[in-house]
Amino acid sequence: MTKLRDPDVAVFLPLNPVVFRILMVLTEGERHGYSIVKEVEKESKLLAEGIIEESARRPDPSDDDARRRYFRLSALGRRVVRAEAARLDELVRDARARDLLPEPGTAEGLTG
Repeated sequence: MTKLRDPDVAVFLPLNPVVFRILMVLTEGERHGYSIVKEVEKESKLLAEGIIEESARRPDPSDDDARRRYFRLSALGRRVVRAEAARLDELVRDARARDLLPEPGTAEGLTG
């Protein structure tokens, strides 16, 4: 069997941003197509909107892979998640006021 000559990587550059993101996701291991698409969409949207940001902190090098990217909540992201928790809390309080959920700490179960 004849081994094909490896092409010079320069012929692939520059990568468009979507291809680059797909390759970045695949550095973490094998994924099926839908999983790749969802991860790229999620990460790109959250980064673009400023809800998450890349973190400079890294685990101990013996526990890390240099290809991995680490993310954290941005200040905006923290405000967004707090606002969503408050929104959900309000919905739960409204459901309790309508006798759709038991009060906290009661043994009452949900019935039809």
